[in-house]
Amino acid sequence: MSAEAVTQITTIRTMETVTESPFYIPMTGPAARPRRSLKHDDTFIVLDSHGDIGASAGGPDGLFNADTRYLARLELVLDQVQPLLLGSNLRDDNSALTVDLTNPDVYRNGRIVLPKDMLHIVRTIFLWRGSAYQRIGVQNHSENPASFELTLLFDNDFADLFEVRGERRPRRGIGSSKLLGAADVVLEYTGLDGKSRGTALQFEPRPTRLAANAATYHLDLAPQQARSLFVVASCNKPAAPRSVPFFRGLLAHRREMRQSTKGATSIETSNNIFNEVLCQSMADLNMLMTDTPQGRYPYAGIPWYSTTFGRDGIITALQMLWIDPRVARGVLKRLALYQAKTTDPLADAEPGKILHEMRGGEMASLREVPFAQYYGSVDATPLFVLLAGLYVERTGDNETLAELWPSIEAALDWIDGPGDPDRDGFVEYKRASEQGLANQGWKDSYDAIFHADGRLAEGYIALAEVQGYVFAAKQLAARCAMRMGLPDRARQLEVQAQQLAGHFEEAFWCDELGTYALALDGSKQPCRVRTSNAGQLLFTGIVRADRARMVAADLMRPHFFTGWGIRTVARGEARYNPMSYHDGSIWPHDNALIALGLARYGLKHSVEQVFGALFDAATYMDLRRLPELFCGFRREKGRGPTLYPVACAPQAWASATPFTLLEAALGLEFDDQRGEIRLRNPRLPTFLNEVILRELRLGPSSVDLCVRRHGDDVSLEVMGTRGHIQVSIVLTH
Repeated sequence: MSAEAVTQITTIRTMETVTESPFYIPMTGPAARPRRSLKHDDTFIVLDSHGDIGASAGGPDGLFNADTRYLARLELVLDQVQPLLLGSNLRDDNSALTVDLTNPDVYRNGRIVLPKDMLHIVRTIFLWRGSAYQRIGVQNHSENPASFELTLLFDNDFADLFEVRGERRPRRGIGSSKLLGAADVVLEYTGLDGKSRGTALQFEPRPTRLAANAATYHLDLAPQQARSLFVVASCNKPAAPRSVPFFRGLLAHRREMRQSTKGATSIETSNNIFNEVLCQSMADLNMLMTDTPQGRYPYAGIPWYSTTFGRDGIITALQMLWIDPRVARGVLKRLALYQAKTTDPLADAEPGKILHEMRGGEMASLREVPFAQYYGSVDATPLFVLLAGLYVERTGDNETLAELWPSIEAALDWIDGPGDPDRDGFVEYKRASEQGLANQGWKDSYDAIFHADGRLAEGYIALAEVQGYVFAAKQLAARCAMRMGLPDRARQLEVQAQQLAGHFEEAFWCDELGTYALALDGSKQPCRVRTSNAGQLLFTGIVRADRARMVAADLMRPHFFTGWGIRTVARGEARYNPMSYHDGSIWPHDNALIALGLARYGLKHSVEQVFGALFDAATYMDLRRLPELFCGFRREKGRGPTLYPVACAPQAWASATPFTLLEAALGLEFDDQRGEIRLRNPRLPTFLNEVILRELRLGPSSVDLCVRRHGDDVSLEVMGTRGHIQVSIVLTH
């Protein structure tokens, strides 16, 4: 995830000066109204609780498509006053936002002409195929006729997403607006990149008055009479022909959403609140999915990261692999297509590197920001190989493996070549351009990699977890090579993995900390800092068993474990700040990968603690939705977790976290060659007495099964099978 979200603080030991870092996301004050988001493919919308865009301060409001804002204002007023909010709700499947409003006391010439609470105004909004559809239903519940005006105020700036985030531009393109008849308006913009962008607004029925920035309806409603008004805002579409009617489009949208989830495993548990968490997570993931020519791809998050991110897409696909491996196939094929072929310092591109981020806005086109196709992540490339290996072992899809093999080999060539510029055996990074990201691991804020005394690491930096990713990637690639009939290549990769593991232990283990260093700096000096990066090492399997228990024990102590989850940086470290982006906050996906690592080493009691903490946190969150991150304050009785103000919600790898935690607890393993699903050392947390999995697939076969808790033990019931499949519990010590 781009680290663009943290203030740059240049540390001098006696004083600190604060400057803006590149791509910083400013937070100047609280949002006046809560925000709600919808997304469909490359289009998303951010509205406030009233269903308005641009009517209240503090939010990144707008209708966006391909990193450009296509509507900056769409505000409903009633006789020149704002309606009163009754309630605002997203549908359970995220297909639409419904807002209930009523009128305040309406005065004319000093007297009330419409008492409050007489009109019920319902706004229903959904996105579909590049257009925002809205129905405004109005009913008069008064005993008397009601005469009033409803006005929709609209405008646009065609701002690039990076402008919305706070980037300043010395020059911009030219905008205009024009009426196309009595019910259509077009807002247009010609950018500095020479591209024309346009927003078409269609109103139905025809407004009483239509101007370039307002549509007004004069309504006379008898008692109990109702009327419906419709508006469609389309991105880069002509005003004619008319858009699909509202209700037909809404039904088609919901039908498509239902269809897209068919074939995925469904989950039901004995805990109704956890069921709500799972349903919200799946709805959010389904909304974040974008249909690309290569398959479905989980965009990283709304509002700032609604695009293809390499690292985020890979980790989200990995988290969903046991539920729906089709996501991984789409991610792998898309990233293989955009794998770097040439060297480009501004884009941090080198042959074989996997994409970090891609953007389609004007600033990216002009290279005012380097993210049109940007490769500044050190971990996406080994993670790509890792996911490919896990996908093949999960599915037995050797055909896709053969298609991906050239890209896997190119990625491995980068790992052993440009990814290791000093040939010391470790993959490391240093940005190739001052426009790029200074830190290029998942903790990519400028101050996330530091020494015990707080000094920032300099030079080529080798992150601990990245070496673990490389280790796991080479082991999995070795097994893929055997499937491809390449035994010599398989042996070579396995030897390289084991050599890396030994070298890693020597260079990164810190006896005085009882855990692994965060990183090695350019002078090969360890950053002796306790961080959650060591927990992700457990997930990769590079850690010796005896040291794995030491790492795990440290992560579960109070300086890391808050009661809500594991902090990114332990309390007491030089740059620890529980309100920071990466230096003491809690990231659900980080905890999820740590939980997989704990399960790998048989530490199921610790898995249960992490699982329980994040479940409890989710119960306090709006919509039961785990956000991108939240603050790392210690849990206190009777209080919920403290939110981080500009966290994305929904955010893909956070949404996938409950499924990963369940996978870790159940110890799910898939053996496509033996047609067997294994539950290794399964243990359910105390808030779950029963878990039912339906349509758990392995190749062409599937199974329905039920796991029940009996204290620290579980029982397994196979409720039904389709095809040839075996399910077993494996207990190891």
